[in-house]
Amino acid sequence: MKKRLLIATGGGDCPGLNAVLRAIVKRAQSEPQWEILGSIDAFNGILLDPMRLVELTPKTVAGIHVQGGTILGTTNKGGPFNWPVQKADGSWETVDRSADFMERLRYQNINAVINIGGDGSQRISQGLFELGCPIIGVPKTIDNDLSDTDFTFGFQTAVDAATDALDKLVTTAASHHRVLILEVMGRYAGWIALHAAIAGGAEVCLIPEIEYDINKVMQAIERRVTSGKGFANIVIAEGAKPVAGSMSYSNNDQPGGMPIRLGGAGLRLSQELKDAGCPIEIRETILGHLQRGGRPNAFDRILASQFGVKAFEMVLAGQWGQMVSYRHPNIVSVPLRDAIKTYNLVDVDSDLVNTARGLGISLGD
Repeated sequence: MKKRLLIATGGGDCPGLNAVLRAIVKRAQSEPQWEILGSIDAFNGILLDPMRLVELTPKTVAGIHVQGGTILGTTNKGGPFNWPVQKADGSWETVDRSADFMERLRYQNINAVINIGGDGSQRISQGLFELGCPIIGVPKTIDNDLSDTDFTFGFQTAVDAATDALDKLVTTAASHHRVLILEVMGRYAGWIALHAAIAGGAEVCLIPEIEYDINKVMQAIERRVTSGKGFANIVIAEGAKPVAGSMSYSNNDQPGGMPIRLGGAGLRLSQELKDAGCPIEIRETILGHLQRGGRPNAFDRILASQFGVKAFEMVLAGQWGQMVSYRHPNIVSVPLRDAIKTYNLVDVDSDLVNTARGLGISLGD
């Protein structure tokens, strides 16, 4: 009887997911005793009735490394520990189905699991590992906020998208003599914002790790005015917040989903600048899911492929409870518990931050 490996892609979609799937399957070709299955829409595929599992073969993954998204689908709602159930009165509650999940693995004769996802997905991986699940994690997040890995795939493609958007906004800001605000993703970590601001030549960059003073932002804009430039470009992460303030978000009442939904940091900043008497007209652009979509760049295709090959080799070695990690120039494994212990935040004393300051980019402090 063949051994069976189950793969899931969870959380937000991300450029490079398909490249990981392809790499796992291609590496498994030399181990014919293994059969590769995919769970549709994260682990929902194995928890649904009927189950939604698909066989992954060299034919089904041929050429998908250049495609964005994931052929397995993904979701950040539900899961083994937080499954939404509608009660008789129409309201919703969440239940723990982790024991049922483990039983379904046994029913399907699944010998190993690879879970591809970000912080939330790898917390699920750790929880399942503690229940005895033979599981391995592959880090995925455009925010680059998972610890114990130098980079996660998808991040560089997201930075490319943000930088391209900023490049376009710079020319229209100059033409119309405006302040243009670009809001990018980054709930707790400002990696995308900071990289895009440096690459695109923004005047101001606001990130979650540094609370901003609106007066300092105004000073940066006023310097542009007095220097005769007459325009400015600001990059702000969605999780950025003013001094003694909080992130901009709305409540999310979707069953099994995250309790809050970020958004509005750019619009709030715009209003704060207007209230502070900004002398230039202001416009806002929210890049949103454009950062998640589209073809992965070469860096992310390569990194995702390395992660996929390494993940399958970790299956062969029985390295359960571990996550694939990029430690330049090597691909290694680290304990899942270490990867989810803390967020990978921007170090405010790092060379990258010092580079931004040296270029004259205001960080609002």
